[in-house]
Amino acid sequence: MLLQLKEVFLNDGKSLDVNYSLSMSEFDINGDYPFKSPVEISASAVNRASLVELTVKAVFDYTTRCDRCFEDLVKHYEFTFTHGLAVKLIDDENDDYIETPDYTLELDEVVISDIILNLPSKVLCKDDCKGVCSKCGKNLNYGDCGCNKTEVDSRLEILKQLIDD
Repeated sequence: MLLQLKEVFLNDGKSLDVNYSLSMSEFDINGDYPFKSPVEISASAVNRASLVELTVKAVFDYTTRCDRCFEDLVKHYEFTFTHGLAVKLIDDENDDYIETPDYTLELDEVVISDIILNLPSKVLCKDDCKGVCSKCGKNLNYGDCGCNKTEVDSRLEILKQLIDD
């Protein structure tokens, strides 16, 4: 969505509010397409004493698998992002502001990058997820698998002999 911000930049106290749905279904994250439904966006650009601030709220469901037990899960997220807007940046290294040289801003690009950067690197079905058995692959959240846990890896057998002596 292209925001036309000229009126906001040129008038103290002026604001622009937008609400819309953004489809991110084509985004591949770790071999999966986790955005099954659109992201609901609420954005507001406000000029306060000639400083324009953009606040974006993104609400969405994220469909993925648990990183420990591989069970399918849906996580609900609500992210809020705030950015300063400037018509021209003096320093190209300035990450505090987003440049809007022609008083326009492609909001979708900002929202997508904010969402991707704020997604957790590891998603668990629950905080105490036990994962799967390394031998038989059973989901340990549903109970013990019965595999022998005292068996020593053959590569480490020599160390066990040292301890036993």
